[in-house]
Amino acid sequence: MTQTVLVTGAFGLVGSATVRQLRADGHRVVATDLDIPANRKKAAALLPATDVRWVDLTDADAVTALLRDVSPAAIIHLAAIIPPVCYARPGLARRVNVDATGFLVDAAKTLPVPPRFVQASSVAAYGARNPHRISEVLTADTPLRPSDIYGAHKVEAEQLVRASGLDWAVLRLGGVLTAEPRFDLDLDTIYFEASLPVDGRIQTVDVRDVARAFVAATTAPVIGETLLIGGDDSHRHVQGDIAPASAAAMGLVGGIPAGRKGNPGSDADWFATDWMDTTRSTEALKFQRISWSQMLAELAERMGWRRYPARLAAPLAHQLLKRRSPYYGYPGRYADPWRVITAKWNDPRPDLGAPPDAQRRGGEPA
Repeated sequence: MTQTVLVTGAFGLVGSATVRQLRADGHRVVATDLDIPANRKKAAALLPATDVRWVDLTDADAVTALLRDVSPAAIIHLAAIIPPVCYARPGLARRVNVDATGFLVDAAKTLPVPPRFVQASSVAAYGARNPHRISEVLTADTPLRPSDIYGAHKVEAEQLVRASGLDWAVLRLGGVLTAEPRFDLDLDTIYFEASLPVDGRIQTVDVRDVARAFVAATTAPVIGETLLIGGDDSHRHVQGDIAPASAAAMGLVGGIPAGRKGNPGSDADWFATDWMDTTRSTEALKFQRISWSQMLAELAERMGWRRYPARLAAPLAHQLLKRRSPYYGYPGRYADPWRVITAKWNDPRPDLGAPPDAQRRGGEPA
């Protein structure tokens, strides 16, 4: 059934795929994001200008005006500041990840017909996961013990949505990947990913399957449910498998240097990813379509002729990335993710570095 769906963060990786899927399914989409040149370019390729709203979601009045103008049947709330940017700008991250969620919820409750609210969350809410001491996979009922501000923000945002009185669903995402060759990865992202223990468990998922899950959640009988969104079992990896396999599909065979394993004797020195039980989410949302091998094959096909010069560049890429690794010349044998993240940006642990009043306001730390 056709309905109007408001998508926030509409021109990011997940947002763009979700807008495409909604339009393919015949829904009217109203998209909102920040008014920056990159988003303008994406918007022009995805939607008529009349269906785009350039709104700062940290402005409560602007959010209220947006919802009154659109009156959506459903909201897919994707807008967020993710690692590592959230570590560099914790105050802004809180305003976007938590405060903006509250503004959207409050505005949605005032509409004559309140919309269904589909909240994007993350497995980061569960916190660090030591695979040497944990054998079970993540479920919706696994206790939430966030290790970083991003996970803590997602826990708070979930709480706001659950307490809203709206019809809601929460989707906790695993590692979202795309089969589109990407050449825009910045050095900070590469540094961040290289800081993670290579033997940490992670479940990936193709972004198009994520989009299918969000679109389905706007109408499926999942009100009041928390659903885990990951690919099928072929997407269960350890962290160190992902970048080399993706790089090899693009032609950069051997281009990614080996990272460090995590400390099996420490439960804290791991990142917040793990494998997950997606039984209920696949039953309700029917979103798992693209396997890991299919995604890699598609990535290689889209890379095309560029795979050949990439193969020639692989040894140079290996040396450059090795020297830029957070562990180049670093003492010890195990990965130390939180320490190297702190050294480059800020302490990523929840609610550190800001006075209580700034935390409540979502202000930048003094």
